[in-house]
Amino acid sequence: MNIQIFGKKKCFDTKKAERYFKERRIKVQNIDLVRYGMSRGEFGSVKNAVGLDNLIDPAADGAELVAYLAHTADKEEKLLEEPWLLKTPIVRNGKQATVGYCPDVWAKWE
Repeated sequence: MNIQIFGKKKCFDTKKAERYFKERRIKVQNIDLVRYGMSRGEFGSVKNAVGLDNLIDPAADGAELVAYLAHTADKEEKLLEEPWLLKTPIVRNGKQATVGYCPDVWAKWE
């Protein structure tokens, strides 16, 4: 299992996700989403798994602007340029992904 957790340092759900995998002794790769962002390939894989609209954090500053962008390509570009608009944690396991704290789904990955 190759788990990646994209999160924000001050996100409580990101910390809970990290603790979930640590308690089960599952090795993870933690990525600071604000500092490093996501590659186009990673973003595309997550988008295909969960859907574009599920990636947008409605509580983030500027999220309402992304919601009003008409074209999907424009939304994707904005989210890649400004990764703090993404809802966290984003947990990837190959082509599978979740957004938010989803221990029920992660248990099926084990």
